[in-house]
Amino acid sequence: MSSANPYFDDVRTKPEVIDPPQDEDMMDVSESVSDPTRNGGKPNVAVSSSVRELLECPVCLNAMYPPIHQCSNGHTLCSGCKPRVHNRCPTCRHELGNIRCLALEKVAASLELPCTYQTFGCAGIYPYYSKLKHESQCAYRPYNCPYAGSECTVVGDIPFLVAHLKDDHKVDMHSGSTFNHRYVKSNPQEVENATWMLTVFSCFGHYFCLHFEAFQLGMAPVYIAFLRFMGDDNEAKNYSYSLEVGGNGRKMVWQGVPRSIRDSHRKVRDSFDGLIIQRNMALFFSGGDRKELKLRVTGRIWKEQ
Repeated sequence: MSSANPYFDDVRTKPEVIDPPQDEDMMDVSESVSDPTRNGGKPNVAVSSSVRELLECPVCLNAMYPPIHQCSNGHTLCSGCKPRVHNRCPTCRHELGNIRCLALEKVAASLELPCTYQTFGCAGIYPYYSKLKHESQCAYRPYNCPYAGSECTVVGDIPFLVAHLKDDHKVDMHSGSTFNHRYVKSNPQEVENATWMLTVFSCFGHYFCLHFEAFQLGMAPVYIAFLRFMGDDNEAKNYSYSLEVGGNGRKMVWQGVPRSIRDSHRKVRDSFDGLIIQRNMALFFSGGDRKELKLRVTGRIWKEQ
């Protein structure tokens, strides 16, 4: 469908994950995944471009789910956009009542569609009303770029993101399951541009992201190091890692499980799920006149049996 009226551009939003309708007037819709290779059973309804246009909200341009509203002239609108247009039809500007478009809802209930992430490898076919719920949990959905130093909006599969981190963010790439990094900062009280380093490690046939940064906690900077797994959480739980930092005869050790990059960098950092070093202790480890931060962080990644 062509672009909506610019008047409504500011109310476009991402689609919600909506469970199949329970209305007694609606057809029963199975939540099960259809086998893409099947020959028997209920045939898929061919979804032409005209049908897709009918199911597209003219305001947010997302697929419509029950209740689908219509005006007295038959123009349709999704339930999420109805209050945003102040009860006026976005097409003819007539006042909207509480008319449901049951016919279009039943058309939608008869459809089965491929997953949006088909190009990433998902071969499933899903009932229209189950498709969004599946896609919110689909194992093939792309990952967000794990780089934390900028608001990077790139998404993709793991091989694509590894190349992106290397070529576009100039991230250091290493092979092996052990590491030894030195972090130096001339002004340890400064926390602006606090994401100091992201390093990617390749081991056990997977990729891991090591983050080290400063952030403000109360009145003083705190330093944190943690590991994220480039994959889903169920795979991340197969690995463990340790981090160690020290100096002047003292040391701190952290052992944990890497978090999946499905969890945002900020979520992991703000949960303190990593090696946390208070500023005074970090300066003590650094030695000297305590005016420059010099930390050496060593670590190891291993696979649980």
